Amino acid sequence: MSLLLSSNTTRKRLVVLGLDGLSLKLAKRLGRTFPNIHRIASNATSVFAEIPELSPVNWTSFFTGEGPERHGVFGFSSIDPATYELSIADRDIIQCKTIFDHLGDAGITSRVVNLPNTYPAAPMKGMLVSGFVSHDLAKAAYPPFLAGKLADLDYKLEADTNRGSSDLTFLLNELRDTLRSRKQALDLLWPDLSWDLFIHVFTETDRLFHFFMDAVLHDDHPQHIQCIAFLAHWDNAIGDFLDRFEQLPSPKRLLVLADHGFTELKSEVCINTWLKHNGYLQTEGTPASEWDARIIAPTSQAFALDPGRIYIHDSRFARGGVSDNDKAQLMDSIREGLMTLTLNGERVMEEVHTGCTLYPGSTSPQTPDLICQTRPGFDLKAKFDRSEIFSHHGRTGTHTVHGAVFYDSEGSTPERMRETGKIILNHFNILEQ
Repeated sequence: MSLLLSSNTTRKRLVVLGLDGLSLKLAKRLGRTFPNIHRIASNATSVFAEIPELSPVNWTSFFTGEGPERHGVFGFSSIDPATYELSIADRDIIQCKTIFDHLGDAGITSRVVNLPNTYPAAPMKGMLVSGFVSHDLAKAAYPPFLAGKLADLDYKLEADTNRGSSDLTFLLNELRDTLRSRKQALDLLWPDLSWDLFIHVFTETDRLFHFFMDAVLHDDHPQHIQCIAFLAHWDNAIGDFLDRFEQLPSPKRLLVLADHGFTELKSEVCINTWLKHNGYLQTEGTPASEWDARIIAPTSQAFALDPGRIYIHDSRFARGGVSDNDKAQLMDSIREGLMTLTLNGERVMEEVHTGCTLYPGSTSPQTPDLICQTRPGFDLKAKFDRSEIFSHHGRTGTHTVHGAVFYDSEGSTPERMRETGKIILNHFNILEQ
């Protein structure tokens, strides 16, 4: 089934394939086995992720062409400074126009499948099936009638990684189902060619790598063959997409990109536990969950939100008591302490950035004061219920700032994710606002 609308053969089409969490290094390694990822990796380069190297931050930077200081997404969660309650970041908190807004203003049509942090789907010139963190199909599609067509196809928004984190067979079945769903959406939105920009994102690699990166990387792992068998299905899906692109009439252009790199996990590192152990964070009562920031005590000087965003507990917050005069010295003290943090003699932090340096000009109250960037292999957390700084909780892979795969059929080499969005605007001759 497809949606057949009138086509314009003079369109200067741009096609984007997103491969969530795929590093250039791993793409080249997989390319020795799988022919379709080889088609990309053999000519690809890499791009730096925005910091923190999380999907909502980086995909939002891609589809706005801006950094967090402009779009306002700094992590998976936001905090209410009055109640200390956390909420999940989604499309509604984005503070600037998206590339779809700019393109629509110029009469340019976009179609989008499974792009993270576009939920709930907003009106646009074109069609959209939103990606992570979508949880209600009725709110995940634009125009609204598209949700009904997807429901008829038993479209699956997201794999169940809660159960899948410890059950590889279950997870791979879930991921095969999401691959099926993405192809069905592609079959629905691609064929009439009544679009100028088409974005299609596969997120299966991110889900697999978080929990079974060791099985993917090591040939002698007992679950290696299962992972490679699934990646063959994934490679076939990539091949189907690339074949569609090759069959398009010219002029046309292809971008392939990941939102961050990936590597094998050395340890999770809980910043809130470190802050507790060093006297900067005090809590009152028992947390209702690992995300329960309501237990932050008035005596606290600092706390962290995912993954390593540190906020000085000042007058921004209802119970905050740190004065402006003490803030700079406190930030220096925390930064110096974290830069000396080690595990088995290995330094954990690559850098601890200040918010004003990393996000110049940001006016969002959600802007962190300090942002931790680890060395590869360390996975930052900001839980409120952990007693150990270093620990493992079922994951074997973690994101990296460096090394996300990037390919442009016209040879551009952006430095970081926000520039990939600007490539799209420039392709369609949209001037930056």
